[in-house]
Amino acid sequence: MSDLDLAYTSATELARRIRAKELSPVDVVSNSLARIEEVNPTLNGFCFTYPEEAIEKAKEAETAIMRGDEVGPLHGVPIAIKDLTPTKGKTTTCGSYIFEHWVPDEDALVVANLLGAGAIMVGKTTTPEFAFSSFTDSPLWGITRNPWNPERTSGGSSGGSGVAVSSGCVPLAEGSDMGGSVRIPAAMCGCVGFKASFGRTPFEFLPSQFDGLSNHGPLARTVADAALFLKVCQGPDERDPATLGTPLDVPLPPPSDIKGMRFALSADFGHYRVDEDVEANLRSSAEALRAAGAEVEEVELGWTNDFYMGWYDHWRVFHATFFGHYLDEWREKMHPELVKLIEEGLALSAVDYKKCETEYSKAWAKLRPILERCDALLCPTEALPAPLVTAKESEFDYVDSDGRLVGLDMTMQFNALKLPAISLPSGLSEDGLPTGMQIVGRRFDDLTVLRAAAAFEEAQPWDAMRPPI
Repeated sequence: MSDLDLAYTSATELARRIRAKELSPVDVVSNSLARIEEVNPTLNGFCFTYPEEAIEKAKEAETAIMRGDEVGPLHGVPIAIKDLTPTKGKTTTCGSYIFEHWVPDEDALVVANLLGAGAIMVGKTTTPEFAFSSFTDSPLWGITRNPWNPERTSGGSSGGSGVAVSSGCVPLAEGSDMGGSVRIPAAMCGCVGFKASFGRTPFEFLPSQFDGLSNHGPLARTVADAALFLKVCQGPDERDPATLGTPLDVPLPPPSDIKGMRFALSADFGHYRVDEDVEANLRSSAEALRAAGAEVEEVELGWTNDFYMGWYDHWRVFHATFFGHYLDEWREKMHPELVKLIEEGLALSAVDYKKCETEYSKAWAKLRPILERCDALLCPTEALPAPLVTAKESEFDYVDSDGRLVGLDMTMQFNALKLPAISLPSGLSEDGLPTGMQIVGRRFDDLTVLRAAAAFEEAQPWDAMRPPI
């Protein structure tokens, strides 16, 4: 049996205790592996684990501590890497039969940075095929389930990483976020998910370095852990020409004083149909920030379904461009909804695709004056708690009789606008499922997002929020 108190200790605290010789890296990594064995048969969050190698690395980490070596900020801490992200010498399938036997020659930069900081990779986490979906269900690995209720989805596309953190397998897991794929599982699984400003963390392994959607981010136990991930993994790096040129001086832990700060609040963006529990938890979370000294102003964003659909056109073309050439040979082994997405992308004209930028510009014109007077925007991460694992992505993509969008994710808008955004646990629904609040910052202002998140974590702690599994 694993030690659950140790399993739910934050990465920051584990690293501190390892450096102080209060904890052995061998014990920490062994506990992580034991926890994975306990929950993975039910939840399916890991597609690969590396027990022998991880224990050997932990022994080396312990030896370095006992020798008094200078060590990195994640020394001896177990982590997980999403199975989309290349790992040197270790199979990276992208959730697809197409890459079932692909073994990369190099680590992605984000992996190299985490391992260079002393972290120990214990396994790789499940993703939907090519990270296309908000449901982690791949042809190769099957369904990944929510630790709060295994009949519900974990979210996606970093669903395995969300499960890994929320079920206590690792305190920190890497994810990628093109339309919310870090924040979605964070909200559905009840942990922290952070997408920094576009270009803050190098993302160099896709065919294009100029698309403008892709970000690495942490699934984390705490805001301090998310800040530590940013500090370790930020650029610049010339292998990704989109990385921002000046690194941030990230304080650890982030400050939590928000007295005098001003937040905007939007529960629905002006056009979403939002679950009652999601909205109630958002409003109570906003009240917690108000009680901590901030002003909260409810705003009308006035966004429309056209903005949402503009991003989806972008997403269709993204997949058609990068993966459409596999259809002829692999169609029968690909996820049918991914095939549909690719075919829709192939059918779009260049002009129709380019219109997404017009919609992004209209949406920015409405948000910009709000962020000029407010430090950040508060909004839901997901419009409803985690759906059943049997649901389909296409069920959350229509307009009801009141003209409201019945959508799932309220995240892709901030990929389109390239803004920093963090998802934090805002409470539980009546069914006992986590809900999430996003804090969205001004352009490049990642540190204010982390500061507001730290204040919220202090005002409304979730460290005792553990799933029943």
